[in-house]
Amino acid sequence: MIGRRRSSCFAPLRGPCPQAAGAKRIPRRAPPLLALALSAVALSACMVGPDYRRPAAPVPVAYKELRGWTVAQPRDAVDRGAWWSIYHDAALDRLEREVEVSNQTVKQYAAAYRTAVALVREARAGLFPTVGVAPSVSHSAGSGGGSGTGTSSSGGGGGVPRTQYSVEGSIDWSPDLWGRVRRQIESQKAAAQVSAADLANAELSAQMILATDYFDLRAEDSLIDLLRQTVAAYRHALRIAHNQYAAGTASAADEVTAEAQLAGARAQLVGVGAQRAIYEHAIAVLTGHPPAELTIRPAPLASQVPVPPPGLPSTLLQRRPDIAAAERQMQQENALIGVQVAAFYPDISLSALGGFIGSPLSQLFTTANRVWSLGAAASETLFAGGARIAAVAAARATYDQSVANYRQVVLTALQQVEDALSSLRILAQQGRAETIAVAAAQRAVDVLLNQYRAGTVAYTSVITEQTTLLADQQAALAVQQSRLVASVALVTALGGGWNAGELPR
Repeated sequence: MIGRRRSSCFAPLRGPCPQAAGAKRIPRRAPPLLALALSAVALSACMVGPDYRRPAAPVPVAYKELRGWTVAQPRDAVDRGAWWSIYHDAALDRLEREVEVSNQTVKQYAAAYRTAVALVREARAGLFPTVGVAPSVSHSAGSGGGSGTGTSSSGGGGGVPRTQYSVEGSIDWSPDLWGRVRRQIESQKAAAQVSAADLANAELSAQMILATDYFDLRAEDSLIDLLRQTVAAYRHALRIAHNQYAAGTASAADEVTAEAQLAGARAQLVGVGAQRAIYEHAIAVLTGHPPAELTIRPAPLASQVPVPPPGLPSTLLQRRPDIAAAERQMQQENALIGVQVAAFYPDISLSALGGFIGSPLSQLFTTANRVWSLGAAASETLFAGGARIAAVAAARATYDQSVANYRQVVLTALQQVEDALSSLRILAQQGRAETIAVAAAQRAVDVLLNQYRAGTVAYTSVITEQTTLLADQQAALAVQQSRLVASVALVTALGGGWNAGELPR
């Protein structure tokens, strides 16, 4: 945290920086400008403003939901590369790998990162002098008269035309005595790391959405298979009702009721296709393709729910790109405090000019035609109405805001992990209960159909149990779908396969 203002050098009135001691070795005969330049180089190691220290984050010792939570598969299934490989699905793997290459949102963040890198190079340019060259040629003639210094003209007059050539080079340098430029570089480097973490977070978010849509699509495929099986079962029940009616052991109402139930199941089957198409179109856009160009072959929903171990909460801080971005933003804002503090100190600039002026061109580069100049300037604002103090206060407040944002991001990450863990634990219990319910409902349907054939129960009992069976089967499928989605949420809440060590240095 930032306390009182710290600086890596002493204020000018209290004496020079320790690094400036080398300036004492300047020879006595050195020109004053050279002595000033060497002193500026020695002093350029100073940087005013606070040095960055990462604030503490609200991290608990362990997860609340971790106790009693078990991994669905052995640890050999833990991701060794791309995080989605734990699902062992070739179609999902192919689609996920297209996100980094073709997703347009990811491309936007990639371009923003390249911009941030360019800004770092631009900031570094402020450490170096500016070198320029100005060649010129002029052709003039005097207007006549005795002075010989008449007004230039291009046309005529009494004077003799003459051509003058010049080549002049200049060097201008503002030494970074107080670290303003280096604090800007520090800020821009942190901003580039923020952008890199944002890019990683954009990729992770797109991959998470794609995986979620993919499992939702596979749930629709499984629902289509379930409804097809249901239609076949209802068609079989309709034949039984028709035979019973033909044998005179059942009324026409049983046959009509069976026909209505079959028609309803067929209509429900048709409607599932519309939702599947929506998921397929969403996946196409996420992979950077027009919806018309992507067709995903039907496949059943995965029956296993692999989940990697969550690790300790402290590890989470290194595995989430959004946490890394928030932490890097703190350093960015902290460095900007130093930029504003440096405005309290004077600006010093050095300049040098040298070249040749003369005629003719063949004799231009001679000692007689040489010209040079050296200069130094300093400027300091004595009164600005409190603007600089306000700028420093604003920079400190912005830093405090980034600290609060960092801690909130950490809290949100911990909440997401706890939510995913609790969802997986509860959904696993619900899934086991739904499996028992489906098995019991299936046995009830089989028993009642046999009793209906024997004429001991009414057909309404069969319909009731068939409706219950379908509802339980759909609920079991929805729970499995939710478990897979929660598994994706946990993997991404833990940062996927990303690590803060991947940030560019």
